[in-house]
Amino acid sequence: MHVLVKPGSLHGSLQVPGSKSHTIRAVLLSLLSEGQSIIYNPLCSGDGLSALSAAKAFGAMVEEQEGYWVIQGKGSALAVPEDCINTGNSGTTTCFFSSVAALVDGWTVITGDEQIRRRPIKRLVDSLNTLGATAFLTRGGQEAPPVVIKGIMRGGKVTINGNNSQYVSSLLLSCPLAEGDTEILVEDPLETPYVQITLDWMHRYGISVEKRDDYTRFYIKGGQHYRPGRFTVPADFSAVAFPLVAAVLSDSDLLLTSLDFQDSQGDKRVIEILRAMGANVVKHEEEGTLSVQGGATLHGGVTIDLGDIPDALPALAVAATQAHGVTTFTNLRHVRQKETDRVAEMATKLNALGCNLEVGEDSLVVRGPIKVRGGVVSSSHDHRIAMAMVALGLSTEEGLVVEDAACVSVSFPGFFDAFRNCGAEIREMDGCIGRR
Repeated sequence: MHVLVKPGSLHGSLQVPGSKSHTIRAVLLSLLSEGQSIIYNPLCSGDGLSALSAAKAFGAMVEEQEGYWVIQGKGSALAVPEDCINTGNSGTTTCFFSSVAALVDGWTVITGDEQIRRRPIKRLVDSLNTLGATAFLTRGGQEAPPVVIKGIMRGGKVTINGNNSQYVSSLLLSCPLAEGDTEILVEDPLETPYVQITLDWMHRYGISVEKRDDYTRFYIKGGQHYRPGRFTVPADFSAVAFPLVAAVLSDSDLLLTSLDFQDSQGDKRVIEILRAMGANVVKHEEEGTLSVQGGATLHGGVTIDLGDIPDALPALAVAATQAHGVTTFTNLRHVRQKETDRVAEMATKLNALGCNLEVGEDSLVVRGPIKVRGGVVSSSHDHRIAMAMVALGLSTEEGLVVEDAACVSVSFPGFFDAFRNCGAEIREMDGCIGRR
């Protein structure tokens, strides 16, 4: 599906969906719990449904209701999947449930879509082997799924690179059910807010973990048991970034609602980054809302380390194109290993629209402001790129066509309707359009 985003603005209130990161962790821990859990406000599309499907494959009984899921967990008595597990486009589900498979005395095959079959997972596979499981990749010379895994994971001591926090979280989530204790040593930890989200969920389900404050060492007792319960998934700050940037760059008056500013999500830092650039954004912590008055002059001249918030790059890169001066994003190695190489993709697409971005080995330099007249751009089937380009479209002179935009549902179901309800003019289009 292609969409045409006309120049315009956002007014009224907008609620983003439940967090993808929180939903997947809640589903997995409900599976590993002995009894019934209820998850309120889950992400009911894309990655959330991939995690739910994986939980069913390992034996969870699931009842899907409007606004909540009821999950009957299996504890340590996990079933051997009857078929291959296809995680779709969900890298988090792929990584997390690979370690779940290491708890099962039987063979599990995990694969995903074309993008997942390009995303490296070998370091996690090596770690599972170190901890006593049997795991291997099916394609010689490749480091990506399909992956084949057999338990039982015993525990032990393992060292893993922390550039991808999903590997660390994957081990943390499953190791309490290993036969013995586990010590995880992490080299060069990045994306640490995501690791903290994992620890927060483990605590909610009754598990404690010894850790260093710098996230370089974790000690997990084996033979533990997760306790079921009732939990609410908070709103997704990664998704908040897109209506926030769209409103900042246009003549908007927008209220973002149902936010928890005490949550561990790292992407809430996007708010402070935009405020430091001159955006008129006000937090109302007690009400859980964020008010945005668009049209303020943005200033660059800053260097922004995205080591802990890689998903923020597409939205912030768009904002930087309209800021006066030079904005430099650093610590981007892991941003290149998401659904796409988001550093290269954002530079290529925005430069094709007349902007000025320069890619370095571990950085992205954006010079602005450059008013975008309009044009055609592909999402490259990456939900965050698609949403970033829609945000940009509102502030163009003539409008922007975003190709292959249906992928926004991976993390933000109802994205286009939410924007339309706030006054945006977004039209669906058919047929082939020249790409940029």
